Amino acid sequence: MSVIEIRPRFQRRLPERPSEVIARLRAALQGPDTGIIGAFMDHHIVLRFPLEQQHYWSPQLALEVEAAENGALLRGLYGPRPSVWLMFMFMYSILGLLGLFVAIMGFSQLSLGIPAPILWGLPVAAALALFLYFSAKTGERLGRDEMVRLQNFLDQALVTPVEAAVQSSAGKHE
Repeated sequence: MSVIEIRPRFQRRLPERPSEVIARLRAALQGPDTGIIGAFMDHHIVLRFPLEQQHYWSPQLALEVEAAENGALLRGLYGPRPSVWLMFMFMYSILGLLGLFVAIMGFSQLSLGIPAPILWGLPVAAALALFLYFSAKTGERLGRDEMVRLQNFLDQALVTPVEAAVQSSAGKHE
């Protein structure tokens, strides 16, 4: 993951067909005490925590399972709930439009030789954008443990029986 990546993505090639991958995820969600719920829409899956366990920054994992050569391609995208993501994008858009309006007005006034105190709005808009960015990064850190739990659940759900046998025998030898 890069330092400025807001919604981490990943890909994984799997030897099973997409239908088998989806069936394995469904079966894993039925297990006892998973603490994770899933919504399945054809080849699109969203994994999240139950509402009573969520907080404002709780992440969710959106998965796409596609047919690929010799199996399936799993694409994952971590992010906040859609309402949180939409709010941040709306605020960034408002700040961008406000900054554009202030810049047009201010530089037009300057080109006409008129004082342009409106240009003080540009550093204010930039400071607000930085505040939004650091708020999002703080939220990402607050949801990090839950993101790790989602990843661990996915890893365990996709372990093939052969891999499980290798892992258990490796654990016995340690």
